[in-house]
Amino acid sequence: MTSNDVTEIVRTTLYTVILCSMPMLLVSLVLGLIVSVFQTVTSIQEQTLTFVPKFIGIFIMIMIMGHWIMGNIISLMEDLYNFSVYI
Repeated sequence: MTSNDVTEIVRTTLYTVILCSMPMLLVSLVLGLIVSVFQTVTSIQEQTLTFVPKFIGIFIMIMIMGHWIMGNIISLMEDLYNFSVYI
């Protein structure tokens, strides 16, 4: 295994991690922004108010995108296994 092989494995793994985490991060960002605007408009300064909408949003997104995320992770693991067989 050369350094180019290791670099390719790390690049592919990081890309998969970013790709799989992006839906939850975007939902968390959007919900956090919406709740922050709501807090600013209503002058509510409760720090824990953003937790519940983000938690519910991320949970729903995992339920919706879970199959796709698992497919990406399985594909990565299969590629890594197939790569290691030929070494």
